[in-house]
Amino acid sequence: MVYHIVMWKFRPEVADEEKAMRKQAMKENLTSLVGKVPGLLSLEFVESPIPSSTHDIALVSTLEKAEDIAVYAKHPAHVEVADTYVRPFVTERACLDYEG
Repeated sequence: MVYHIVMWKFRPEVADEEKAMRKQAMKENLTSLVGKVPGLLSLEFVESPIPSSTHDIALVSTLEKAEDIAVYAKHPAHVEVADTYVRPFVTERACLDYEG
């Protein structure tokens, strides 16, 4: 099993009152990818990190094998969700992948 963890900060121009709506849209659309992307077993969207965190939101994905990360990254459903609901609103992406 492989874990793919991605963290982001919101862009400065995303108003505080808009962040809850953006988080909900990200969560709904990202978690909907389970069952659509081969090898993707689960997705957990982290929308309420504790104050010691360095990022605003995170995604913890579980995949069958390391090669599935590339499949996930290029899958049309993932690209559409990322381009519509995530990338326009975030910056400072950090990623960690590991086998466990």
